[in-house]
Amino acid sequence: METFFSFLAKRVDDCTSLLCVGLDPHPSDLPAPTADAARDFCLRLIKATAPYAAAFKPNAAFFEMYGPDGWAALKDVIAAVQAESDRLGSMIPVILDAKRGDIASSAEGYAKSAYESLRAHAITINPYLGKDSIDPFLAYKEKGIFLLCKTSNPGAADLQDVRIDRGGWTIDDGASSISLFEHVAYLAQQWNTGNNIGLVVGATHPEALKRVRAAAADLWFLVPGAGAQGGDLETALRAGLRADRKGLLMSVSRSISRHENPAKAAAELRDEIVNIQYLMGKEKKTGTSKPPIQSSQHNSLADGLLAAGCVKFGEFTLKSGLKSPIYLDLRRLVTYPRLLAQVASAYLAVLEKLEFDRLAGLPYAAIPIVTAISLQAGYPVIYPRKEIKTYGTKAEIEGEYQAGETAVVVDDLTTTGGSKFEGIQKLTTAGLKVKDVVVLIDRQSGAKEALAREGFQLHAVLTINELLDYWEQTGKVEKEKIAATREFLVKNK
Repeated sequence: METFFSFLAKRVDDCTSLLCVGLDPHPSDLPAPTADAARDFCLRLIKATAPYAAAFKPNAAFFEMYGPDGWAALKDVIAAVQAESDRLGSMIPVILDAKRGDIASSAEGYAKSAYESLRAHAITINPYLGKDSIDPFLAYKEKGIFLLCKTSNPGAADLQDVRIDRGGWTIDDGASSISLFEHVAYLAQQWNTGNNIGLVVGATHPEALKRVRAAAADLWFLVPGAGAQGGDLETALRAGLRADRKGLLMSVSRSISRHENPAKAAAELRDEIVNIQYLMGKEKKTGTSKPPIQSSQHNSLADGLLAAGCVKFGEFTLKSGLKSPIYLDLRRLVTYPRLLAQVASAYLAVLEKLEFDRLAGLPYAAIPIVTAISLQAGYPVIYPRKEIKTYGTKAEIEGEYQAGETAVVVDDLTTTGGSKFEGIQKLTTAGLKVKDVVVLIDRQSGAKEALAREGFQLHAVLTINELLDYWEQTGKVEKEKIAATREFLVKNK
């Protein structure tokens, strides 16, 4: 049976993210202090940030304050995460931030409320009533709990830092006593027999975070406090990540929700976390001067493309008649919805840095790609037809647009740039402006230079040499095939 943390790990791998987006509809952030306004605030945030979220964490307090209407709004918010999960093809966990803690008979009611009525996947729990107070939550084998361990608020030290006898704590650091929060971590590690217990540890206490990791080497941490509360993202990650550079969710709320562009804020945080993970991995290795490709997100994407047969090695006859040792077939993405969603997310990291009004997908391979991007980010899509319609509207470009708008051209890959010029000409003839072209893979055969000569900038998620370097360094493709491909690319550039 799948447990909560195996479920969470799948989502982390799907979206290459350790970001937990907090859903905290503070009344001061709403147009009016009502349950409807709180719900709408969260729905907009979910829609904007879902591609980058490993999990969402709605705070029950900001809904319960509105009584029955607030409770109904909270159910709607959790259901909206489910809807976004279905749309993206990857289940996103919901962690209910409720901080429950009561005797066993009462805890049964709280567990039923969280898991059966609200349909949350996990909940935050106050452990200070002991093991029997959390057992009713653990009875739901597929659900998860995060025990409050070392919280991010200033008053946490009043109780959590109290020194107690070491007891059975086995890590010997020379101290005769440990803090109460360390004891909680030690107990959680012991109690986690069903892979469904994690800990809440604030980013505002990095030294405590390091000690909690020493006490609970295997557990997942939910880490609030970075950003608005003053915690430092990199310091927290270095203190709290497991040896595999996972096992930690950075929970961020106001720094995203109060940003003028929440999607951009979430994407940048996700990417910053990925970069820190990479740097930590690099520091543990010798002789590695740079990553094979830009981030672990791209590494995962490279693996997915290879596994799906979107990149094949062998002997293939190209349209030009040349015999090639490599063949790129990104039309296969339509058969792999999760990979297609991952591809769309990778495009978004590039697109968010550009200024445009519409995506212009080039037929036919880019049509499902721009559709997937649009579904994740809400960008409107148009596309120039290969064949002009001889009936009906006789449209050369499908979709709504206005002359003078800027379109960014999206395609699957590029070689010499020839097909891009054909699409651009149709768009500009219709009165649209084009400045940028974005592809998944640049074969590095002169397209970038050719486009630049005509005033267009090519942006690629990946280059063919980055992919070859990665597959060679990781042993995913035989060195002989890599060498043959490099020789072919150089010869036919």
